[in-house]
Amino acid sequence: MNSIRPDWPAPANIHAFSTTRHGPGVSQAPYTAFNLGARCGDAPEAVLANRAALIKAYKLPAAPHWLQQVHGTEVVRVEYPLPSPLPQGEGSMLAERAGEVQHEPIADASVSAVANTVLAVLTADCLPVLFCNANGTEVAAAHAGWRGLAAGMLEATVAAMHSAPAELMAWLGPAAGPVHYEIDEPVRQIFLAADAQSHRAFIETRPGHYVINLPVIARQRLAAAGVQRVYGGEYCTLSDTRFYSHRREQQTGRMASLIWFS
Repeated sequence: MNSIRPDWPAPANIHAFSTTRHGPGVSQAPYTAFNLGARCGDAPEAVLANRAALIKAYKLPAAPHWLQQVHGTEVVRVEYPLPSPLPQGEGSMLAERAGEVQHEPIADASVSAVANTVLAVLTADCLPVLFCNANGTEVAAAHAGWRGLAAGMLEATVAAMHSAPAELMAWLGPAAGPVHYEIDEPVRQIFLAADAQSHRAFIETRPGHYVINLPVIARQRLAAAGVQRVYGGEYCTLSDTRFYSHRREQQTGRMASLIWFS
């Protein structure tokens, strides 16, 4: 299967993975092929077909709760699983659902303590972070690009969970890697103003420019929030063409990182 599975000691009833651009998708170039993002310019009917194929191919227990992501710090709590999608091939029915994306909540993270409730975030260089507690009874999914990371997206997600931070573990999914993700001095100063220790996450490449290590900052922020068990962070979307990358391709699709418990 064309997916990335977390290498973490989560309970057996926790299910999580990140998709790649390869899968049972129908999107045409430049979104080829398994684009799951509804707001990146792809044909709506292709995105709906891809989202339906995602549930069928990965045997999801319910449709994912998608978000309208805005690089903010809003977290929504989800209290129910969504019904499964309509069968593949029923084009008219899929068309009737085209307006569904308009009802996705404006948020960059979701939390749930309800079994078989599938949470999802979309990325194409930003950092997806999946959470679960040690008992396998609560999960969360967060979208943390540099703006969200600097603004406290991960801390907001931890605070929104009912589990104590010490009971949580987190997995850092595919994101722009520290060798290739270059930012400028103003961005660096935003991080330094929030946490002076974040200087460890920057290496100067040329005057006024640095590569940023998003996983290093995420680990620092999570540790400060009380989450000590953090895994992942080794997949680079900029250098690995299995992944969509906005910085590499400009006009491109989105991968999904999903989590639920049974």
